[in-house]
Amino acid sequence: MIKILIIDDDQALARSLEIQLKAEGHQVVVAHNVSDGMTALGELLPDLVLLDLNLPDEHGLKALPGIFTNLPGVTVVIMTGNTENSEAVDAMRDGAFDYLRKPLDLDELLQMTVKVESLKGKNVSADNDQEVPLPKVVPLQMIGSDRKIIDIHKQIGLLARSRVTVLVTGESGTGKELVANILHEASAPDQPFVAINCSAFVSTLLESELFGYEKGAFTGADQVKKGKLEFAGKGTVFLDEIGDMSLDLQSKLLRVLQEDEFVRVGGLKTMIFEARIVAATHRNLQEMVGKGTFRQDLFYRLNVVSIEVPPLRERRGDIDHLAEYLLAKIAYKMGRQPLRLSTAGRLKLRAGNWPGNVRELENTLTRAMVLAHGKEIDAEDLNMRQNDNQEQAARPATGTLAATERKYIRQALAEHNWNITHTALTLDVSPTTLRKKITDYNLKRAES
Repeated sequence: MIKILIIDDDQALARSLEIQLKAEGHQVVVAHNVSDGMTALGELLPDLVLLDLNLPDEHGLKALPGIFTNLPGVTVVIMTGNTENSEAVDAMRDGAFDYLRKPLDLDELLQMTVKVESLKGKNVSADNDQEVPLPKVVPLQMIGSDRKIIDIHKQIGLLARSRVTVLVTGESGTGKELVANILHEASAPDQPFVAINCSAFVSTLLESELFGYEKGAFTGADQVKKGKLEFAGKGTVFLDEIGDMSLDLQSKLLRVLQEDEFVRVGGLKTMIFEARIVAATHRNLQEMVGKGTFRQDLFYRLNVVSIEVPPLRERRGDIDHLAEYLLAKIAYKMGRQPLRLSTAGRLKLRAGNWPGNVRELENTLTRAMVLAHGKEIDAEDLNMRQNDNQEQAARPATGTLAATERKYIRQALAEHNWNITHTALTLDVSPTTLRKKITDYNLKRAES
């Protein structure tokens, strides 16, 4: 049994949670604003605080530092109906234990209480013993409500507390540099973000780009040049396509990571390296280590924390939201109003395999925006790379509306491993409506 404080102005939801949690044997107190919540915090001394964000007297994230100051070591779980993933970064960076999206999955919440109960009496985070800085607004975010995308933002929030080296993996076009940018903005927004594509330079030029050089270091070096590592200061160095770096340069980068220092080409003075390195690749570095084309010791130095960005085909439920965002972005660049996607256009986008991922989706929509007639983008305006199976899937359904809906719901359930809450979010219906559809269509998990 644990003591739980619920701070949420949705009285119906708060009452429902109170009943459910008390039925599990927990002691529960409810407050509907931050002021009452802080009073209850001092009286109850809860083990777990369930904190809403949109409260009438103060935003939940602004209240978070005060909660930790008044009760160090308390576990705080954010719960919100907001769709801004940037808030997940802020919450996790500033000490929240987890970040749950409404409508809440009761099973997930009950599992959370079990975790908190197991941690009861332990100092789970030394960071909570110190004053937590006020959150910063982070405009960058990956668009989507897929669990993997939300988890990436939560992980970034935790990583923002330190300057640990991060390896970002994923297929081309998934948004690896965006992950690096979000991490940088969450941890060192006032410092430089320096990006360099390791595949864009020959080895000798890349060495000069990274380390800089002294005057007279080689023919044409008529003045001192700062390298990317020096220019980055206490910011972030993003090494894209690290798998394309030569073995010789890998050994020099390894020394930087081991010693936090480097020397300019042709120089003798040791320069202190204070930035964070975020490396990215679409290659399998472990396979390259086995083949001898990538240093094992460097791989271990880079792979302190790994973030894998999922391909677009594994989060099809996000395609509609991504398309709307990208159309608005493209329209802004073009100085025109964004076009709408027809139902047939949306179906065709969802059916695509997207080997080029989000980058390919943006290119497809840019092309469609330029070539479409009228104010709507239809299926025929979308020139996509497809194989025969995808072309078949993109054709309009020939069965009844009910048959088409049944097929689409079954596909969405399979993509979310039959998680009712997450599937309902994707379909933009309530979990109750989704359960009724499952019963009406006699859907069973074995079908997926």
